[in-house]
Amino acid sequence: MIGEDVMVPRSEADQLRQQLLQAQKLSSVGALASSVAHEFNNILTTIINYTRLALRHRDEASRTQALEKILKGSQRAATIINSMLGFARNTSTQREMVDLIALVEETLVLTEKDLSKHRIHVEKKYHGKPQASVVPAQIEQVLLNLVINARQAMPNGGRLRIEVRENTRTQMVEMSVADSGIGIPPDRLRLIFEPFFTTKEPDSNGHGGTGLGLSVCRQIIEQHQGRIRVESLVGKGSTFTLKLPVMPLEVSHAG
Repeated sequence: MIGEDVMVPRSEADQLRQQLLQAQKLSSVGALASSVAHEFNNILTTIINYTRLALRHRDEASRTQALEKILKGSQRAATIINSMLGFARNTSTQREMVDLIALVEETLVLTEKDLSKHRIHVEKKYHGKPQASVVPAQIEQVLLNLVINARQAMPNGGRLRIEVRENTRTQMVEMSVADSGIGIPPDRLRLIFEPFFTTKEPDSNGHGGTGLGLSVCRQIIEQHQGRIRVESLVGKGSTFTLKLPVMPLEVSHAG
């Protein structure tokens, strides 16, 4: 009928939402691919050189030292690839009580090389051991997106500050990601959570932002009955703050 609203069935809407989350997640992984490939090249170079050393030297001490370096490099490579594959493949919507500081650290494993490559100094400030009932992969997706955005806002290097604390008065866990980057103009600040709006200019390859990252972040946080806010000054940087209830009303899933 003319003028009648078209309603998308809930199951189809849920499926589309999951596809959007997965697409944005893969976009974040793609943003890290170059730095991760560079780190893998360094690790392989180390492994090759120490393997040659082990083959060349006959004495037990030198061979043991070389084998230890090979093992350390291999373990580092396994940690990185397992973190990336786990993040990319995890589509669970089941909530669980999670150590949010540990979740931040897992995110930093994924971004460590990328941040180092772009001369970003990371400062961490953790208060206690705050936990919350969340979908771990989804909150990690939010954190990863905010960290990548922060790095991209500091093209000449800078400082990234991450803080996690529990507000016992409000029963909320507060997580902030702050950068010392270019900042966001006031007229754009109110639009950044809108779908397909982006402040990112195309890079040398013609690739810019999709405008989906922060929109997806807001969707995830709101599904957790939480809030996301931003403060920014042009030339000074931006701070994104997530507030998540320690125990949401719905604890079975985020949808």
